[in-house]
Amino acid sequence: MTPDQVRNRDRVEGLIRLAAPGLDLLLAVGERVSRLVEREDAEYYPPRSRAGTEPPPR
Repeated sequence: MTPDQVRNRDRVEGLIRLAAPGLDLLLAVGERVSRLVEREDAEYYPPRSRAGTEPPPR
């Protein structure tokens, strides 16, 4: 990498490091709000369980 590319990469990574705590907080608040607004998700379908079935042959 050229020195300019390294400098630009370092700048972008620094901005990401600065923004990460705020974005984490935003995600946590959004998760809490979504749970408060709609406590039960009527459209939630759990993944199918394969209990009691053998795995497919290799």
